[in-house]
Amino acid sequence: MRKVYLLSTEHLEDSLWFRDIEDFKVAMSYIAFEALHHPKGFILAFILMSNHVHFILKGRKAEAVAFINRFKRRYSIYYRRKYGIKEFLRDNELDVKEIPYNDEAVERAIAYVLMNCVAAGICTHPSQYPWGTGGIYFCPEQGKGMRVKDISGRALMRLMHTGSKELPEDWPISPDGYILPSAYVDIKAVESIFRTPQRMNYFLQNSSKAKKRLAVEENLPAFRDQTILSALPDLCMSLFQKKSFQQLTADEQSEFARQIRFRFSADATQIARVCGVSYADAARLLDSYVS
Repeated sequence: MRKVYLLSTEHLEDSLWFRDIEDFKVAMSYIAFEALHHPKGFILAFILMSNHVHFILKGRKAEAVAFINRFKRRYSIYYRRKYGIKEFLRDNELDVKEIPYNDEAVERAIAYVLMNCVAAGICTHPSQYPWGTGGIYFCPEQGKGMRVKDISGRALMRLMHTGSKELPEDWPISPDGYILPSAYVDIKAVESIFRTPQRMNYFLQNSSKAKKRLAVEENLPAFRDQTILSALPDLCMSLFQKKSFQQLTADEQSEFARQIRFRFSADATQIARVCGVSYADAARLLDSYVS
């Protein structure tokens, strides 16, 4: 019998998996390409967060790990071409947990994954977050819209940043240009696990991620990492007439970190991610500022 696994990458402290929307879209389509090598029942749920990813996969442990590693390798190549950073995810460790079928463990694992975006303060329900599978279950509107066959091969390759010959012609594409998860995720299997939308919502609202949000709601980030990251070049230029954080002096970096904290209500963890420094360095920059 195939087993269910929760696979999670280690949270990056000093960088981001996804710097802008294009990065998210490319990753979504890369997941689709890797899914081609597995039966549809292989992927049950996943979510892409700024500095880590989670997947719920059903199969053998070796093939689940191989799936994540191939996805990371493909995305790392894209990341190197776009940002010039080599071997970006080589040291990004992967945690693999087998999820038992008893005690509603599978339901709780799926809810844990889907609620990451809510716990991060990005949205109020997983169905509002596009970079994962939170909006595809118990949704009668699935499957409508543009298909692979409606796009030319060249246009598809440009959208997907990879070859297009393997893609099934009936796979749906979002208006933003990425393969929708409903094409390859086993929606029916997940719906049969939860049985009803109400029962699924119960697990979502009572997941550890939901409880974490309630416990720290006042301290949640006010802005997404990508929003802050896109604003940093202009802020750096307006404050110091320099193009990037790396060009600033130590005193300027300290002031810059302080400006990010007050302008965007960011904490040291978020500042570390968007500036590309360790948490310790971000905390030091904030503490070293003297008014």
